Amino acid sequence: MKRILNKETPQYPDQEVKVAGWVNTRRDHGKIVFIDLRDRTGLLQIVCQPDLVKDVKEEYVLEIEGLIKKRPGNTAKKEMATGEVELQARQVKILAKSAALPFNFIEKDLSLTLPILLDHRPLMIRNPEVKNIFKIGESITESFRKTLKSLDFTEFQSPNIVPLVAEGGADVFHIDYYKYDAYLSQSPQVYKQIMLGAFERVFTITHVYRAEPSVTTRHISEFTSLDAEMAFIDSWKDLMDTCEVIIRNMFADLKLLKVDVPELGREIPRIKMREAQKIILERTGRNNLKEPDLSPEDEQEICLWSKEKYGSDMIFITHYPTLKRPFYTHEDPLDPDYTLSFDVLYRGLEIVTGGQRINDYDKLIKNIKKWGNKIETFSFYLQAFKYGMPPEGGFAFGLERITKQVLNLKNIREASPFPRDMERIDNKLKKGPSTRLRVKKK
Repeated sequence: MKRILNKETPQYPDQEVKVAGWVNTRRDHGKIVFIDLRDRTGLLQIVCQPDLVKDVKEEYVLEIEGLIKKRPGNTAKKEMATGEVELQARQVKILAKSAALPFNFIEKDLSLTLPILLDHRPLMIRNPEVKNIFKIGESITESFRKTLKSLDFTEFQSPNIVPLVAEGGADVFHIDYYKYDAYLSQSPQVYKQIMLGAFERVFTITHVYRAEPSVTTRHISEFTSLDAEMAFIDSWKDLMDTCEVIIRNMFADLKLLKVDVPELGREIPRIKMREAQKIILERTGRNNLKEPDLSPEDEQEICLWSKEKYGSDMIFITHYPTLKRPFYTHEDPLDPDYTLSFDVLYRGLEIVTGGQRINDYDKLIKNIKKWGNKIETFSFYLQAFKYGMPPEGGFAFGLERITKQVLNLKNIREASPFPRDMERIDNKLKKGPSTRLRVKKK
């Protein structure tokens, strides 16, 4: 007999079926045992004779054959896909046993700290709320891909091992690549731009790495970047227009999953960074007019203003200082001290960054030198511009940050299946001897 999924069982009234999954809960009622069996589609109530499941406990993996029957009278649960049926077990096979559970992971104990929950991630991933976080992340990623495909973007796979640091700064992971120096990629920026020479519009969904020496609720060392780049733009505003289309489609798709999505208003407002700082000064008395960026408090305040004035939980902040953006960022011709760049802030947190890029070969060389880099380091990248590159630009979404904000999670680590930070690679890091696996040589 072929296994069917739990959600399919209502299609087989009064028929013999085979199901399989984990024991979510067990309830003993004298001569009858009720088991809620969990598979990837949800729960199914199993009715068993005690001798069939004598030694079975929570999280045992079972294969069960039996008869699908309607639940009697008022025991039906219409909110469940399988709430009007149950399986009367006739044969139970144990596929795998479970050790005693360290805590009740189905109902998260609020006294348990996030580090403890992350230490038990292989178990906690089975919790319905935790599982839902990653279904939401999947929806966001798929919507990003679907929208860009509809706009004739081509997907490509960007490398994670790179020979240069495109974003600048020292917050990078150096690796030994055979006998050469290399790094874990901070961004697929270089490769997005190169690919434009063939495809004009490209995107990639990739992991990127930032060795930031900080432990906050908004930073992790490895995250998923949803990157897009487009050529033949008429204006850098085209980038924000495309970005807004993606955002609106993301939230429309999330609505289908009954997620409480943010308010965006008729349009997402767009203001310059210096204008935002003036508004913040007027509202709070906090004078950050000489700062090159918005502080976390500033980002929260300007989002409150956006909500009050425009009914939008999001806002575009544009024109960041030229010297605080990467060398390839296009300056504003009307105000060269500032760039044609933008961030999208969502409920006080940056979730997107982007802007127009420099497509002029000579200007790129000038900027590479100005930023203190060597031309030969970027020779591979510069080929794309030496042989002709149209006006272009792009942007990148941080998947974990969007997920965190959509679900109002307290910590970005909750939005990553396996978060990496200064203190964690799966388990919390401990000082001590190396735990590298020893591989026996042949």
